[in-house]
Parts: sequence; structure tokens; C-alpha cells
Amino acid sequence: MRRSRIDLAVIGAGPAGLAAAIAAAKAGVGRIALFERQTEPGGILQQCIHNGFGLYYFREELTGPEYAQRFIDRLTDYPQIHLQTASTVVKITPQREIYVVNEQTGIRYYQAKAIILAMGCRERPRGALKIPGTRPAGIFTAGTVQQLMNIYGLAPGKEAVILGSGDIGLIMARRLTLEGIKVRAVVEILPCSTGLKRNLVQCLEDFSIPLYLRHTVTRINGEKRLTSVTVAPVNQDLQPIKEQAFTLPCDTLILSVGLIPENELSLMAGVELDPVTKGPLLTSTYQTTVPGIFACGNVAHVHDLVDDVSIEGEITGQAAAAFLNGESPTEPYIPLRTGRNIRTVVPQYVSLSNTTTLYIRPLFPEEDVTLKVGPATRRFKAVTPGETIRFRFDPTQLKSKPEKIPVSLEVETCD
Repeated sequence: MRRSRIDLAVIGAGPAGLAAAIAAAKAGVGRIALFERQTEPGGILQQCIHNGFGLYYFREELTGPEYAQRFIDRLTDYPQIHLQTASTVVKITPQREIYVVNEQTGIRYYQAKAIILAMGCRERPRGALKIPGTRPAGIFTAGTVQQLMNIYGLAPGKEAVILGSGDIGLIMARRLTLEGIKVRAVVEILPCSTGLKRNLVQCLEDFSIPLYLRHTVTRINGEKRLTSVTVAPVNQDLQPIKEQAFTLPCDTLILSVGLIPENELSLMAGVELDPVTKGPLLTSTYQTTVPGIFACGNVAHVHDLVDDVSIEGEITGQAAAAFLNGESPTEPYIPLRTGRNIRTVVPQYVSLSNTTTLYIRPLFPEEDVTLKVGPATRRFKAVTPGETIRFRFDPTQLKSKPEKIPVSLEVETCD
């Protein structure tokens, strides 16, 4: 087995890994190995041919491949970054040992001084939903349909129903319609869409595609090929009301029902995961519970915008460089405690010496609320689970060092 010693290993060459590797190289890290299991860098962006990327980071509107190419082009400025595509990391250890499989080199072993995890997410499949019915052809995840249409030029069917209103599902509703495929409906079990408001307007409302809120698919029908799905409204406990069920004819069911962080490697390394985000517990420098192992991007938590992923990657790359230089903060981090109407907050631990950008996702939609992070507050006209709240927490507002910092969304009441 070939063995190599490197300063930094970045696992995943999507938007998070690319930004992290470049930021680390800028900060002076010498030997950087960037591993990507696909044949091309760029991650999921390569199949996202729609526009809307880069508005926050580049201040201009780009498609997914254009956005990715901006970072790929920068790799040539940093010869210390060694990009290895078609290379799958099969094992990492708490001692930062890495085992990589590649068709040309076989199995190779690396000893890294620091590791950045940037593996992204995978989609939740039908098996995780336990929908009753047969097992016909015609059932896809939204990302799979996106790849079939945008990369291979293949149409999945002629009439589709989309289960779940995540951003990829909404975008594919528009894409299917533009390609002449009839989208019967988008079905969402929650009382509100889980996608961005702009996607809801541009992808559904502008194309008059029906959205059934508080509904779900209760049965799949068809033998060799899907013929229809049974849809029913749900009660307050999200249980189907079978008496009000109806059938939607279709030959394609597209699932947009959430993303699962690719954290198998994280668990191998002994990284502790957040039970809600399913990603690692992170400090404000995006270091995990294992010293020298960092995480960023969708493997840490699901993002609304790729711009935030790139910013997070840069912070992580700089933090990894500081760790390698022995400049990591030595003070203890303060944990954040989720309160009323808060589903997740990332990072979960903040430093008292630096301002930290928090990514906060509400639990349910609400109007006229106040976000409270310790003594800091900010008013919002409306919040929704489909859009993450960005909040810059300044620790100088704390009058004393607390054991925990509460985070909540409160409704102000008048006495």
C-alpha cells in the first residue's frame, strides 16, 4: 500500500470543499489533498443548470456549473492543492489516517495533520418513507431526475406528481413543465412549503402548478410502471385522513423529501453528531468534537444557498490553517440551547472572542416574532422553516460568561 504524509485533506470537491481548500492554501498550508469521488469537481452544482447562484457571493446571477467553475479555475493558482478525482475515501480514523481507493493507484494511505469533511448530502429515498403499494418503475428522487434531464437529456415520464416541496423538487417542477411533462401537483405534508419563497413563486405559481399543503401520498399504484398515486389530507398529528383520499393519475413520482448528510466517514472518525441536523456538532471555527477534524457545507447542515456554503468553506479552511499553525483558540466554547420555535442552530458552540454567524432554522412558520440569542435580539415580520435565518452573534453583548446561551423565537405580547 502506498503511503503519503500531507498537511491537510479535504474530502469532497463540491462548493464547500473547493472553497475550504483554496482558503487553506491562501492561509499558507503547504500540502493539500482534495479528494472527489466523481470524475469532475463541482459536486451537485454540475447538474444545477438553472440560474440564481452567486447573487450573494459574487453579486451576479450564475448557473450552477458557472458558479462551480469560478472556484475550479482558482485551483490553478495554488499548486500545493492536489486534486484527485474518481477517488473514494473509504475510511478515516480519529488519528487522521485516510484510506483512499482510486482506479489508477489502487488503495492508498494518507496521514494528515488536519481533515476537512465536505461530503455533502444524499437524498432520502422511498424506502425511508414507508409508502404502501407496489414497486413499479417510475419512482425517482428529485436529484436523480435532475441528473437524468440535465446531464443525460432523458425524460423520466410524461405525467408527474412531486412529493415534498423542497427546493430541488420545486425547481424540477418548473424544469419538467418546460420540457413538456405535465406536473399534476406538488404534495406537501406540512402546512407550508419547505423551499425558498422565490422558488415557490418562480417554479409553481408562475406555471400554475397546484400545491397541496397538509397532504401526502398514501399509496403507490401500478405493476410494471406507475399508473397513479393516492393522495390524502393529514390531520394535526400528520396522520392521513383516508376518507378524503383521492387519486392522481401519473407515470412518475418524484420525491423531494429531505436530505441526509453523508456522515458515515464522520462516524468512523468518532465525530459526535447533532441528533436534529444529523451533521457534526461544530464550534464557531467549524471544528468537530475530534481535534483537527473540521466539517462544512451540507455535510454539516443543509443550506438554502450555495453562497453560504462557500463562505462556510472559507471559514473552515482558515480555521484548519490556524490549527496547523498552532493558533486555534484555547478558550472553552459556549454551547447554544435551542428554545421556542427553533429547530436547529449551527454552529452549536460559539467563541467568546470572535463574532460568529449563526444559521438558525425555525420549527414552524410565524409572523411578528423576535429572535433572541442571549441578550441580543432582532425583529422579523415572518419566519418559515423553508428559509434559514442568518444572525451575527457578537459575544461582547454578554455581561458575564454563561453556561449556555439560549436561542428562541418569541412573540411579544401586550399586557
